[in-house]
Amino acid sequence: MTEITLYNTRTRSKERFRPIDPANVRMYVCGPTVYDRAHIGNARPVVVFDLLFRLLRHAYGEGHVTYVRNFTDVDDKINARAAAENRPIRELTDETIAWYHADMAALGVLPPTHEPRATEFIPEMVAMIETLIARGHAYEAQGHVLFAVASFPAYGRFANRSLDEMQAGARVEVAPYKRDPMDFVLWKPSSSAEPGWPSPWGHGRPGWHIECSAMSEALLGASFDIHGGGIDLVFPHHENEIAQSMCAHPDSDFARFWMHNGFLNVEGEKMSKSLGNFFTVRDLLDQGIPSEVIRFVLMSTHYRQPMDFTERKAEEAEKTLRRWEQLLIERPGARSSPALQYHGFAPAVLAALADDLNTPKAISELHALYEEAKGVELVESNRALTQLQVSASLLGLNLDIAESAARRKGIAETLEGIDAIQTLIERRAEAKRARDFATADHIRDSLLKAGVLLKDHAGGTNWERTREFDASRLEALR
Repeated sequence: MTEITLYNTRTRSKERFRPIDPANVRMYVCGPTVYDRAHIGNARPVVVFDLLFRLLRHAYGEGHVTYVRNFTDVDDKINARAAAENRPIRELTDETIAWYHADMAALGVLPPTHEPRATEFIPEMVAMIETLIARGHAYEAQGHVLFAVASFPAYGRFANRSLDEMQAGARVEVAPYKRDPMDFVLWKPSSSAEPGWPSPWGHGRPGWHIECSAMSEALLGASFDIHGGGIDLVFPHHENEIAQSMCAHPDSDFARFWMHNGFLNVEGEKMSKSLGNFFTVRDLLDQGIPSEVIRFVLMSTHYRQPMDFTERKAEEAEKTLRRWEQLLIERPGARSSPALQYHGFAPAVLAALADDLNTPKAISELHALYEEAKGVELVESNRALTQLQVSASLLGLNLDIAESAARRKGIAETLEGIDAIQTLIERRAEAKRARDFATADHIRDSLLKAGVLLKDHAGGTNWERTREFDASRLEALR
C-alpha cells in the first residue's frame, strides 16, 4: 500500500497518514457560499483536495473513501444578493450551485461522495446547539445562542493565537448580549424577510461555524480523518469548529489531520475588482484558457505555498501539455498497440504525490518521462509514454488525443490529419534513405508552408504546428 505523508496544521508537522478505518477513509472540506461564480482562488482548494481524493482512492480503493464538501446556502451575502436581484433565495442558490458544478467539472474535478447543503441539516444543527447548552458551553441571549469561549480552555491553540490577538479581532463584533467579546454566534433570530426555521430559541437561522460541525458529524461521525480548506479558514472558522465539536463530543478526536492551502494572487497582487485582476473560473474559460491549463497552473505550486496565477504560467502550461500530447500523437503505439501492457503510475510520480501532495515534484517527474520517451524508440518509448499518460491522469490531467483533436480546428488537429502528416514524414524518411534529398527537402518545405514544422533528432522526426498553419495547404499535399 502507498504510504502517504501529510502536513498537519494541528501539529505543525508532516506525519504519516494512518486512517481511523482503512475501509472507510473520511475527509471533509469546507465548500463555497453560493451567491456568485467561483473565482480562481476558490478553485485552488477544490483542485488540491480533488488531488488528495484521487490519491486516497488509489491507496485505499475507490469504494473506501468518503469525501464530503458542503454548500453554505444560508448566509447574509446570499440574502443581500437575492434581495438586490428581487429573486427567491432558493432560485439564486440553485443557479449558483449549477454554475459551480459546471466550472469544477471543467477543471477535471471528481464529484465528492456527498455535497450537503446547510439548509438540509438544520435539525442536526439545532440538536448540536442544544447539547452545547446542556453541557454549559453555550447560552441564550436576546434570541441568540452563543458559544462561551471561556468554557473551552484550549480555544486559540489550533490557530496559535494569543488571548490579546483574539480579543482584538473579536472587538469588531462586540454586542451587548455577549458575555465575552470572543463568544461567537451559533443561532440568531430572523426577521420576516429573512430565511428562518423554528427552534427552541425562536424563529431564526444558524451561525456559519455550526454548519460544518453538524454536517461533518452527520455524514462522517464525531471523529474522522481529514478536514481541509483554505488557509484563511484557520481562524476563526476552523478554530470555532474545533471548539464546538470537541465540546459537544468530548471523547471524540473530531478531525485528526487538518490541511490548508495557501492564498492565490494574480500577476503578483491580491485579486481585486478595483485592480482589474479579479477572475472567475468562467472568465478564464471564456478567454480561451483551456480547463486543463488552469488545473496545471493551480498544481504547479505546492499547495501549502502562496501561488501567483499569471498569463506566462498559463502559456507555459499549455506548451507543456501540447508537447506531451504531440509525442503521444507521433507514437501511436503508446496508446493503441494491443500488445502494449498497462504499466501503471510511474513510481516517482506516485511517491511525489504521497509526500504531502508535492505536485511540483510530480510534474517534474512527468517532464522526465516525456524526455525519456522522446529520446528512445518503440518499446521503451511506449513504456515511458504510457506511464506519462496514466500518471498525468492521477493528477487529473487527461492527455486524451481524441479530445485534444476535438478541441482544436483544422485537419492537422484531427486524427486523419495527424495520419496524413505522419505519412508525409515517412515518405520523407524513405526518400532520405534512398538519398533522394530533393524529394525529402520538398516534403519538408511543403509542410512548413502549410504550417507544420519538422524537427529531426536521433530517434526520428517530431513535428509541431506553427502560427502560419493553413489547413487548405495541408489538404493539397495529401
